[in-house]
Amino acid sequence: MIDHVVRTYPSAEPLPREEQLAWKLAAVATDPVAVEPEVTEMVINRVIDNAAVAAASLARRPVLAARDQATRHPASPGAVVFGTAGRYSPEWAAWANGVAVRELDFHDTFLAADYSHPGDNIPPVLAVAQHTGATGADLVRGIAAGYELQVNLVRGICLHEHKIDHIAHLGPSAAGGIGALLGLDTATAHQAIGQALHTTTTTRQSRKGEISSWKAYAPAFAGKVAVEAVDRAMRGEGAPSPVYEGEDGVIAWLLGGPEARYTVPLPAPGEPKRAILATYTKEHSAEYQSQALIDLARRLGPRIGDTDKVVRVLIRTSHHTHHVIGSGSGDPQKYDPNASRETLDHSIPYIFAVALQDGSWHHQRSYERSRATRPDTVELWRRVSTVEDPEWTRRYHAPEPAFGGRVEVELADGTVLADEIAVADAHPAGARPFAREQYVAKFRELADGVVPSEDQDRFLDAVTRLPELDAAEVAALALPSLSDPAPATKGIF
Repeated sequence: MIDHVVRTYPSAEPLPREEQLAWKLAAVATDPVAVEPEVTEMVINRVIDNAAVAAASLARRPVLAARDQATRHPASPGAVVFGTAGRYSPEWAAWANGVAVRELDFHDTFLAADYSHPGDNIPPVLAVAQHTGATGADLVRGIAAGYELQVNLVRGICLHEHKIDHIAHLGPSAAGGIGALLGLDTATAHQAIGQALHTTTTTRQSRKGEISSWKAYAPAFAGKVAVEAVDRAMRGEGAPSPVYEGEDGVIAWLLGGPEARYTVPLPAPGEPKRAILATYTKEHSAEYQSQALIDLARRLGPRIGDTDKVVRVLIRTSHHTHHVIGSGSGDPQKYDPNASRETLDHSIPYIFAVALQDGSWHHQRSYERSRATRPDTVELWRRVSTVEDPEWTRRYHAPEPAFGGRVEVELADGTVLADEIAVADAHPAGARPFAREQYVAKFRELADGVVPSEDQDRFLDAVTRLPELDAAEVAALALPSLSDPAPATKGIF
């Protein structure tokens, strides 16, 4: 790996194109290095994972709306929109499938200097692959490249410190992944990455306060924009340059300012793209920092017994968990029984209370209005608070990061029960790491009653042979739905 130092350059100090971060990202994406077998295996796992969570969300209102929009744009050859039998323009297929994948907050994650769900790269890369007649090997190469760019941007550049949403790393990574899929030259991929960054740099308000369906739409928007950016770049159109380092660029005005320095690690020429192996998926449908704490709640529940005896729950955790999904956020909505599902899945006090009472977590039942408003749950929920612990913040940023915390439960008789957890059970370093068996089981569970069983079999058979698939087999990758695909919403088109 090569560490690239990135800073602002005044206009009087021109930065050669080949020294710009967007060019270096493009060079990594378009480097034709072979994909290693273990990377290919993880790509397959994540395609299965994405399909699982997409299947579970096909009937949800935000996904229906996105699908209705996409199906107004038929195309030939076109790409598959999950839940339908037609073929649609690839940018709109990326949009609809991206919303389906992201809606339940239930797919993979990578956390470092910033946050990410790198599985969001898969819908746009897959859509372009289907439309352009790419093979399975092309698709694997494109997905591996998308992960590589996003993970390394997340390692090097903190967006949330400046209240910029993490899709600002996804737009460039998806554009680079598409460039790798198509075998584009570095100059074309460079322009697409610059356009994608410029048009997907938005604020974090989508994940703050009254969180709405835009939380799921924002990554899909980045994927759609990336497809469009690549299309324009292939037609010879350019982008702001240097987009990161310019005097009026992203670093100077949206991130750390003209004096800021960022270090982005990227593979050297000819070095394999392995970043996907550093990422991890979710066992539970909730924000990643809650994964380990759900597992800890399941462990503590039997020791507590009757949760009516709980007087106070204090969660000592990292700065991120406390300030983003904990009581340190200052968001009253995180304690509101009438808050949206999107808000509840970013409320560790709610999540911990429900997991403690139920001993489990379910992507639907745990968020139902009747569950959130249950009086004993509301009472317990409001007794849960978080505090930043410097040691957990340090561990969060350690080379082997810990995303959990220490929980202290005070009971009515004065007893204090305490326990801690470093990583979720499903994490590669956890008690029950996910492997192919768990990915397939997750798919079967979430697709049950949604996707016909024979189509489940067909999808899994194809995906497990992903690098061997020809263009026709890639084009046939689909998730047909048992439900009526008739339009459910009406807009302009």
